Amino acid sequence: MTILKHNLRVEPYEYQKEGILFGLKRRRLLIGDEPGLGKTLQSIGIVDTAAAYPCLVICPSSLKINWQREFEKFTDKKALVLDNATRASWPYLLGMGMFHVAIVNYESLRKFFVWDIKGGKTFTLKDVVFSRDINVFRSVIMDESHRLKDPAAQQTMFTRGIVEGKEWRILLSGTPVVNQAKDLVAQLAIMGRLVSDFGGRGKFLADYGENENLSELSDKLYDTCMIRREKAKVLTELPDKQRTDLYVEISNRDEYDLAAADLAAYLREYTECTDREIRRKMHMEALVKFMTLRSLASKGKVWQATDFIKNFLANGKPLIVFCSLKEIVKALQKQFPDAVRVTGDDNTGEKQAAVDAFQSGEARLIICSIKAAGVGLTLTASSNVAFVEFPWTYSDCCQCEDRTHRIGQKNNVNCYYLIGRNTIDPVLYNIIHKKRSIANRIMACDDDIPTDEMYFDELVNSFLGYG
Repeated sequence: MTILKHNLRVEPYEYQKEGILFGLKRRRLLIGDEPGLGKTLQSIGIVDTAAAYPCLVICPSSLKINWQREFEKFTDKKALVLDNATRASWPYLLGMGMFHVAIVNYESLRKFFVWDIKGGKTFTLKDVVFSRDINVFRSVIMDESHRLKDPAAQQTMFTRGIVEGKEWRILLSGTPVVNQAKDLVAQLAIMGRLVSDFGGRGKFLADYGENENLSELSDKLYDTCMIRREKAKVLTELPDKQRTDLYVEISNRDEYDLAAADLAAYLREYTECTDREIRRKMHMEALVKFMTLRSLASKGKVWQATDFIKNFLANGKPLIVFCSLKEIVKALQKQFPDAVRVTGDDNTGEKQAAVDAFQSGEARLIICSIKAAGVGLTLTASSNVAFVEFPWTYSDCCQCEDRTHRIGQKNNVNCYYLIGRNTIDPVLYNIIHKKRSIANRIMACDDDIPTDEMYFDELVNSFLGYG
């Protein structure tokens, strides 16, 4: 039995070690584990153990910050998110060893890695002139690789060109086959296995294009380039509930920064005030300003939340989404008209009808108000919960999570918290989790405003320190 020797900062579960060893042996592979089994950790483990740096991560926009945090959490390597500020400097930063990982979203591949396209609006891969800087990467990780199922799509072509000649190519997807077997053609080509292992596109389509011989296809995938595990088979190795923090950019940065500067100035006046009556009034005004800032951070996450939800639903799994503001609920419902909802505006019958539709599988997405759905409901049809906004207290977080983490739930529960980068969100979130051991001392209150004095003081101090 091969023993995995690694330098990761965490000890992987046994099945994750198996995945890393598989990747070290195959080098060009697809990790198809069900969501929640740690595909990210396994891919990082492959790259780090093989010392296959510099590494390029291509992922959905909403996951860029999370990939950065995961690389820096699991390894001693620095990861750089590619954006307009680093567009010109990233080759230098990687070349000098200041960073070891570059992270980019699929929509930005052209901006960062393509010099010219000679074919006009209609072009093929042969018409694309890539930047020579792509040669710096030894490995490429492609998260949610089912996005690359269309061979003619620009993102697919750009990805193929970027990975050409790379020794390490790691695709991650819980649903690599979205609709039919031919969804694998482009992904196999990206791995460099379509011709060598499957005889090329023509033979693949002839053998499996009509969704025939699927058992044979499955065996061949497992033999050559794919590893996939189901929760039901490895669940005993997992904790019963795990949380993932997803740091996302907000879309209303300028508006938020103005409000944050106003709050910081106000808090400096508040902390310097000695008059008891004035301080009491300022205390209430500070709460209002905190609520305004929290609201702006939440509204700024809508487009990233939409991207996350679309990406998650593409994996074929139902999802529970929690939020507070009516504006957020309406915005998400506009993007997902087939979703059901449980909010304070719904009567008991409407709430129950929404729950029934979700529990029966009729609806795959339920949008829940933290206040209206945080207690008393059973939503075990899903084992995945996402928070676009989150409560003020740790106990309320647990209450929301426990709508699915309860008797009747047979799968590991995954809770995703979308946290606005460089906003009040991390401040609130850190306080919530720091105070979890004394959660009972933090008062629940109307209008979702914390009145506990100790909580408020820490919020003030943390925010001032954060700013």
